[in-house]
Amino acid sequence: MRIARFSIDGNVAFGAVEGEGTVESGGLVLDIIKGIPYTDFELSGTKVPLSKVRLLPPVLPNKVVAIGRNYAEHAAELGNEVPDVPVAFFKPTTSVIGPGDAIEFPSFSNELHHEAELAVVIGRMCREVPRERVKDVIFGYTCANDVTARDVQQREKQWARAKGFDTSCPLGPWVETDLDPSDLTIQATVNGEQRQLGRTSDMTRSIEDLVVHITEAMTLLPGDVILTGTPAGVGPLNVGDEVAVTIEGIGTLTNKVIKRG
Repeated sequence: MRIARFSIDGNVAFGAVEGEGTVESGGLVLDIIKGIPYTDFELSGTKVPLSKVRLLPPVLPNKVVAIGRNYAEHAAELGNEVPDVPVAFFKPTTSVIGPGDAIEFPSFSNELHHEAELAVVIGRMCREVPRERVKDVIFGYTCANDVTARDVQQREKQWARAKGFDTSCPLGPWVETDLDPSDLTIQATVNGEQRQLGRTSDMTRSIEDLVVHITEAMTLLPGDVILTGTPAGVGPLNVGDEVAVTIEGIGTLTNKVIKRG
């Protein structure tokens, strides 16, 4: 099931996406969910065309835990080795935007890069999750773009500013709850030109590895997000560019880059 979060007439709700096509092509409708989707829920039967609503970030995470250098070719393209243990960092909630929202080019950077990523959405409170229970705590998967101020990342030891600035974490367009994430195509285009193309099977560490590693240290809450790393091909974004992240079985997340006002 595809679960979207949206606003209509000033109200915010979740809905199940029905029909075929894309956000842009039409043909999709939302069956509004009673309550929140992390527990047992009912569909209301009240349906609205997707074209009549504004899609929001599919979740409002308490925290976004991101993993760096989880694809060997990406680590190599930036002159890095695959680390012995996963490199984890945070992106704040203020970095999260949804499909169609603008990525604001930060004033303190001259080099902005796209990073297409598979995002894991947590569905229940969990801590110290054993490997065999990882699937039980996952709500679903969505597309993400770990937008990075590359020059800032290279000159500052901590990545907080480089990867945590406002609008640096586009998520969407919805959460797919029924998906095998082990071998999916993941790609990024900029102005229609393909930049990144990889497969989730190329991850150095699996989703199970990452959930176990992260929950050894902290409690994850419903709606929290794990970014699983990006394949090779990262590159520059400029003001006016349109960047799209597409993941097999999920859909396409599209955002434009604007100058920070």
